[in-house]
Amino acid sequence: MTTATAAPAGLEGLVVTDTAIGDVRGDEGFFHYRGHDATVLARTRRLEEVWHLLALGHLPDAVEVTAFTGRLAAWRERVPADLVAATHRAARSGADTLTTLRTAWSAAATPLGARPWLDLAPAERLDQALGLAAIGPVLVAAGHRAGVADDLASAPAPTAAAYLHLLTGATPPAAHVRALERYLVATIDHGLNASTFTARVVASTGADLAAVLVAALGALSGPLHGGAPSRALDMLDAIGTPGRAEAWVADALARGERIMGFGHRIYRTEDPRAALLRETARDLGGDRFELALAVETTVRELLRRHRPDRVLDVNVEYWAAVVLDAVGVPRPLFTPTFAVSRAIGWMAHALEQTEHNRIMRPSSRYVGAFGSG
Repeated sequence: MTTATAAPAGLEGLVVTDTAIGDVRGDEGFFHYRGHDATVLARTRRLEEVWHLLALGHLPDAVEVTAFTGRLAAWRERVPADLVAATHRAARSGADTLTTLRTAWSAAATPLGARPWLDLAPAERLDQALGLAAIGPVLVAAGHRAGVADDLASAPAPTAAAYLHLLTGATPPAAHVRALERYLVATIDHGLNASTFTARVVASTGADLAAVLVAALGALSGPLHGGAPSRALDMLDAIGTPGRAEAWVADALARGERIMGFGHRIYRTEDPRAALLRETARDLGGDRFELALAVETTVRELLRRHRPDRVLDVNVEYWAAVVLDAVGVPRPLFTPTFAVSRAIGWMAHALEQTEHNRIMRPSSRYVGAFGSG
């Protein structure tokens, strides 16, 4: 009889799989994709280049990235018009944005030919993984506005530009495209978080990759995981001006409220993604950047004064909210936009799971009562 070893609550610190995709070093304030500093990639590489790195294992040359960009654009153009229309109707019926996206990605499985990955050759698995992630921008945009199907053919090829075009129906400024790309690259993967772990668990059963993606998205919908950058923006709106920051934050702390955009499960220093996106927001400029910078400084000072026993520094959500708002992404789409990025990472983990798969089957420890009869 095998005796299972009790795991720590929340599987904290427990290694459950090997991966060559990336790692997070919380004490150092550092994370990487396949050995490349992720924030350096966000500053210097396009989204498709980093996507290629995660999916195919290496950074592409100029010829490879052109072909890869075209491959992803072709997948976007293949989304059926009736699926786009149905997604928009679901959103109009009152479903929240993540529910609409989850339903749409599930419905996309049939027209994309998804079936259990155990029945697919490796090249077919890769193709479906790329396709499912590539259509994310289309589905999010379809849930936001009508007419997306008409714009698919005219959408520019790079993913970030296509996404902004589909959201607005207009050609986006280059500065907005580059800022959004930085955000998308920085949020592709971040260790074995709850949604990525979910993706690997479902993939371990041999399920189709659409099921993997939808399950991961379900995990992301929980407020303890995906968070809500829009709440950080709501906080900035409530504060209004830099002069009101100290009183507002002090009052919130006195009531025991959480300050949105501060604190992280892994990092014991500033979230490196926050530093990247602060720089990106500075490049974009505007009054909201100045307000956000002043509030950040105030919050840091007050947290260290009132909660000196806890390390609560700024996290990715705070500056992500400012950047996404600046480039024209509506607040209800902040978390779905995060999912557009993270889907790339989910699919990379799912593909890695298929390489040396063993179905995940942990044990539990019974702590209930026994009957007397």
